[in-house]
Amino acid sequence: MHATPSPPGRYRGRLGPALGVAGAVLTLWYLLARSGAVAPGLLPTPAQTAAALADSARSGALAADLGASLARAGQGFALGAVVGSALGFATGYLPRLSAAVTPLISFLRPIPAIALVPLATAWFGIGETAKRLLIAYAVLLAVWLYVHDGVSRVPVSHLRAARSLGAPLHRRFIEVLLPAAAPALLAALRYGASVALLALVAAELGSADSGLAYRLQVDGQFLRVDRMFAGLLVLGLLGVTIDLLLAAAGRRLVHWSTS
Repeated sequence: MHATPSPPGRYRGRLGPALGVAGAVLTLWYLLARSGAVAPGLLPTPAQTAAALADSARSGALAADLGASLARAGQGFALGAVVGSALGFATGYLPRLSAAVTPLISFLRPIPAIALVPLATAWFGIGETAKRLLIAYAVLLAVWLYVHDGVSRVPVSHLRAARSLGAPLHRRFIEVLLPAAAPALLAALRYGASVALLALVAAELGSADSGLAYRLQVDGQFLRVDRMFAGLLVLGLLGVTIDLLLAAAGRRLVHWSTS
């Protein structure tokens, strides 16, 4: 039998291929930027992008924009995740409620957050409320889908067995339903976090005076492509970091899951 790799060895095994792919992408990026296939002013090299990122960090703009975006995305994500999870558990557990609510959510899911920016601005103004609600809307729909599916797949026999043993509703939820659906809940939160960043971009492009997406828009107006690439790099790294943190928390809290 093969020995199970220790966690550090397992992480090193995953890190190697990831670093290899990152190195290959950076190399191709550099070669393409130097090849002349794209105008030099429209495709910066990795070094030029790093310089633009460093300049933004030194000026304080990066910290201000990152703080504003994290606050919006975090608050919208929290609201959408709580409501979406609660609704997903309810519709997954109660078939009649699912029959009533699912058609409405299925109608709303194809409507992207960016399509609601003008309406949200008209209703709530150009302040933070509209942005947070747009993010919460997108996260709610994404989280609901995963949680609803996970809860509805919990074997009914498990719940019936707990009920036949005299377990009240709150114990059936805590000791049977929640552990069984926890892997789906974890997947929902990880997916919802990525959706929050997508909705954040839509919200900040609509009406904002700070934030990562706002800065992308401003830099685009002046064709500062190096700064645009730096902003995209920050958004990507932010998404990766959040996903890794949620995955690490999930491995601790949902230790019986293989996801």
